[in-house]
Amino acid sequence: MLQLHHRFIQSAKRFPQRIAVYDKTTGADYSYNKMLIASLILRGHIGKIKGRYIGILLPTGAGSMLTILGTLMNGKIPVMINYATMAIENCRYAQDKCQFKTIITSKQLLIKLGIEPIKDMVFVEDILAEVTLAAKLKAAATSKLPFPLLKRMVHSGNLSEISVILFTSGSEKEPKAVQLSHRNILHNVNAFPKMIHLDENDVFASILPLFHVFGLTVDFWLPALIGASMVTYANPLDFRTVCDYIRDYKVTFIAATPAFFYGYLQKSSPGDFASVKIAIAGADRLPDKIYEGFLEKHKLTVLEGYGTTETSPVISTCIPGQHKHGSIGRPIPNTQVRILDIDTDEILGPNQEGKILVKGDLVMEGYLHDLEETSFRIRNGWYDTGDIGLIDEDGYLYHKGRLKRFVKVGGEMVSLVKVEQHLSDLLPDDIICCVVDVPHPTKGADVVAAVTTGDFDMHKVLKQLKKELPPIAIPKQFHVIEDIPMMASGKVNFREIEKLVREQKGKKR
Repeated sequence: MLQLHHRFIQSAKRFPQRIAVYDKTTGADYSYNKMLIASLILRGHIGKIKGRYIGILLPTGAGSMLTILGTLMNGKIPVMINYATMAIENCRYAQDKCQFKTIITSKQLLIKLGIEPIKDMVFVEDILAEVTLAAKLKAAATSKLPFPLLKRMVHSGNLSEISVILFTSGSEKEPKAVQLSHRNILHNVNAFPKMIHLDENDVFASILPLFHVFGLTVDFWLPALIGASMVTYANPLDFRTVCDYIRDYKVTFIAATPAFFYGYLQKSSPGDFASVKIAIAGADRLPDKIYEGFLEKHKLTVLEGYGTTETSPVISTCIPGQHKHGSIGRPIPNTQVRILDIDTDEILGPNQEGKILVKGDLVMEGYLHDLEETSFRIRNGWYDTGDIGLIDEDGYLYHKGRLKRFVKVGGEMVSLVKVEQHLSDLLPDDIICCVVDVPHPTKGADVVAAVTTGDFDMHKVLKQLKKELPPIAIPKQFHVIEDIPMMASGKVNFREIEKLVREQKGKKR
């Protein structure tokens, strides 16, 4: 049974001279052999840290990848911490939730974020400064050992061991600590090459944060375990720069959120995506204007996939040759998906809308220190995603929204996602919109819209919406929020928007 770090060692032994990481934040390139030696050096330092869990607060790049590898080689568990917003609060939340002390971070990152270090932070700069010539020579010599010997020198365990703790986005409620095992992530990694031809000759745009499961699995473990190259850059919002790297390094695979793809569409030039074979959007619905924009500008079909933190993450995806526009694809190999009636839990047939449930080795081991929520979400091996969707007669899955993003207005269920889709289609391309609900004393809730500018004909938009939606689904108010709050993953932060909308409503009274 080979765990994730064992599989990485195999890649390093097979492709020692191939560049594993073009780290564009530091300007350094790392071959697979150099990555192996560096991870063995870090293993020695991390092994001195007490405790089972190690917090990691590092940007996407070779440093964070090596720290994950060094942690696993010791049999410890990396806890990935969100640094994009409220970094210190997230550190303390993670320490409290997982009951650990040490957080490995970077002085440069803290300076960039403009925050002061807290107790029990360890800096990669200090670790590197302590590395002796003897330690380098020992690690280099160890890296030359045959794989069976090297495997015995690092931690070995079974595939059900936890490989990482990740936190849910917190866009709707308090983040939960998701425990993903080696088996969970390997289920995803092993499935991709069965669907899409990927090998060591591919070049990945590894731009998503590794504290997000989409980035961790698809931008790190997948390329690392097939021996591909990764172009890492810590700021996916630097749209023009990312497009330059995609062109210059002849990237063949990119996964991103729709919000990021929209930025790349706006800032790219024709030809920037000429080398890309596979472009997959996930974490949110892909708007038609982004899909059509990439087809027109780059002759590139952006495919949609679907997943959750709890499923490591990919549940389904469209692939070249198996693609229905508007669908989130067929379930990936060795994954079962069923649709249940929202009220009765009856298993539904084709084209019937209900709750999406998933079963397979991709489903998490559970929420850390939260047996009640784990038992609520996983029953008889089936994970309840909390999403609404349907499966058509050809086995393609369609996502209709979060169950929590359906709201009861005057006794009728309204899909906020559906309202957003119609509204987005009617607004100019440069206006971002979001639809939320706010309490109403008699109807239960009101549907309201948040937009980045009021520079559009609201009466015209409302008139058109009335032709497409029932009266209860029409937004009762439009609130201008110039900077729509986003999660680091590119998802909209609904909790924060609801808070801002309520504040604006209070001021108007």
